[in-house]
Formats: sequence, structure tokens, C-alpha cells
Amino acid sequence: MMKLSGEVILPGDKSISHRALLLSAISYGKAKIKHLLKSEDVKATIGVLKALGVEIVEDNDCVYVTGRGFEGLNEPIEILNCMNSGTTARLLLGLLSGLEISSVLNGDDSLSKRPMRRVVKHLECLQANILLTDKNYLPAEIMPSKLKGNEVFLDVSSAQVKSAVLLAALKVKEPTVIHELSTSRNHTELMLQSMGADISANDLTIRLSGKNRLNAVDIIVPGDISSAAYFIVACLITPDSEILIKDCGLNPTRIGILKVLDQIGAYYKIMNQKVICNEIVGDLYLKYQSNLKPLKLEKNLIPYLIDEIPILTLLATQIYGTSVIKDARELRVKESDRIKSTKSSLTLLGADIIELEDGMIINGKTNLTPNTVDSYYDHRISMMLKVAKIICGNIKIKHDDCDKISYPNFENDLRKLLK
Repeated sequence: MMKLSGEVILPGDKSISHRALLLSAISYGKAKIKHLLKSEDVKATIGVLKALGVEIVEDNDCVYVTGRGFEGLNEPIEILNCMNSGTTARLLLGLLSGLEISSVLNGDDSLSKRPMRRVVKHLECLQANILLTDKNYLPAEIMPSKLKGNEVFLDVSSAQVKSAVLLAALKVKEPTVIHELSTSRNHTELMLQSMGADISANDLTIRLSGKNRLNAVDIIVPGDISSAAYFIVACLITPDSEILIKDCGLNPTRIGILKVLDQIGAYYKIMNQKVICNEIVGDLYLKYQSNLKPLKLEKNLIPYLIDEIPILTLLATQIYGTSVIKDARELRVKESDRIKSTKSSLTLLGADIIELEDGMIINGKTNLTPNTVDSYYDHRISMMLKVAKIICGNIKIKHDDCDKISYPNFENDLRKLLK
């Protein structure tokens, strides 16, 4: 069997890349963004911002954004196409609310099936005026309105919903206070702080003062720990493997996978840790280790690794004992129903998985065998199956080009590590 050996340079973090573009667009001045993720989702955000009149110039590994402030955004001539990007759509619902322009957001078939009411109902607390299709879906018409600061209680643990409210609240005179249900990614808050916003966070409460003017700053996007997860699991399921993942984002709200490694007894080491643009960054050294303990992923961990659950399910199939994933109902409304698609694809390879309403029970260890499986047009499922190929041979994956949504060079980078 082949093993993994060498260094990985990750693509830029997807969550941070979206936010860097959007916040730079509504700031004042010119921002230089280095190591921006060049994926289909991020291209969707670039396309929408250009349609709003924002000047964005790409030059090798750097992207230059000339901010226009909110009042400098143009009323779009055409419908704004968010393609497959839920982050683009949901954050734009907040960014475009309360402006003196009208706009319509749309997306592809997959995005048009994903719920948007969860965002809009919280924006309505600030008096946003948004009309959804069938009260829940794109297309969404965003109409002019005068927003007013308020106290907003989130009923879902979602960084996208929180960020949409923050983007809307930047325009109002009064303070806005957001109460989270549980901790979620805080990239938006950190970036707003670096741009001069008067924002503070205490436990699950975020306070943003009224009328914030953002100043453009240069941003270096760290490597995406959600993308690192595929190499981490590949290393842990392939004997004699040893890898170094360079410049990985280690934001405390994103390192659930490292807590899982601690839980199961895996060996890893963080090296060269530093803070860049308010984000913690470091190198991750990992090596293969046998006799790992079963996974137990539940409420306290799920918000920190929601995107990593498909690949962690693959890991669970290769660990002796019963692993349990629960409190992960959010997976039902991703690019695919990720509970169903993860279970279905791995079961076809021979895994023993019981589907729960909010998760899965995985009985390991099982020997996976080749088969024809579907990615369900979901990049997280496709990349998980490409890691599974290492241990079970020539899997045929339908619709396996969807990696480009978040990691266009994934297959090449994985192949380079295989020796």
C-alpha cells in the first residue's frame, strides 16, 4: 500500500476569503488580499461584487479590492448570481439590506433548494425588507428599507446568519446586540475589528455600535483547516504516513478536528504558531498511528467541525469500535443532505453505518471495497471519497469535478503526497 509523505500548502480559507472580499468592498480605501482561495464559490462572490460596481483586480497570488462603502454600491442591472455558494447568498442578504437600491439574488438548482428564511427572519429584526420564493428560498428580492438597531437572538448556531446580521447592522445608527445559541466561527468579528469597527464579544454575546466606517486593510488568508482535514484523515488511515501541513488557520472556533484527534489518541504537533491579520496560524505535523479510539461527536464539538463530518465518518470506518455522531442536523441542509449522502456512499463501499435523524452510528473497523458511488454534486463528499480511494482502490465517483467549489487542486495535491 502507498503511504503519504511530504508537505502540504493549503488553499486559502474559504470562509475568510468570502469575508475578505465582502468587507473590503464596503470599506474605504484599497485592500490587498493575499492567498485568496480561487474556487468556484469565491468566484461567485467576486462576480456579484463586480456587478455591484466594485473594482476587483487579480494579479498572481494577490487580489486588489477598491472599497466603495455601502453608499457607493451600484444598483445591479441584472439578477445577482450566487451560483452554488450559500455563503455568498446569505452574507449578501445582510450586506444589501437597508440600502437605497433594489436587488435580486439567485443561484443554481442546488442553492435554490437551501433554506434562506433562517437568515431573513433575523434580518427582519432590524427591519430589513426581503421577499423570498415560497417564503424560504432563492430567488430573493431585497428592497430598500431603513434599518434600526435591535437585540437579535439567534435560534440557530450559524456563522453565516450571524455575519449577515452584522453586515446589516453596520449601516444603522443604534447599537445592535446579537445573542448566539452556541459558539460559531468568528472570522467576521475579527476582520471587522481589524478594519476599525466598534465591536466586542463576550461569551455568546456580540455588540456592534452604530454607524461603523470600515477602513481597508491588507489581508493574508490562512490555509483552510477544513481542507486540511482530508490530509489529516488520509494520514491516519494509511500506515507509515507522515505529513506536514503548512500555514494552517488555527482559529479557536475552527479547531474541532484537533479536539477529535485528542479524543481518539492521534499524534499531532503544532509548530511555528503565530498571529496574522487577527487569525492564529501554524504548521501541523502528523503521523500514522494504529489503535485509535472511536469517535464521539456531539453538541459541544459539532459547531467547530460541521464541514469535516463526512471525512471524519470515513475515519470512523477504519477505527475498531462504535463511533457516534449526533446533534448534527445542520448537515441535512448543506450542498447535499450530508447525513444521507455520507451514509449512502460509504455503505456502498462496505461501511456499516446506521443513519440517525441528527447524525450516524458507525461500526468499525470495516474493509472498504471498490464500487461506483455518487458525490451528489457535493464537494465535501467527493473529496472524502477520493481519500477513501487510497485504502480501497479504484472507486468510480460520479460528478467528481465538484471539488472546484472549495479546493480545485485537491486531487493533484493528494497525489503529490502519495509515495
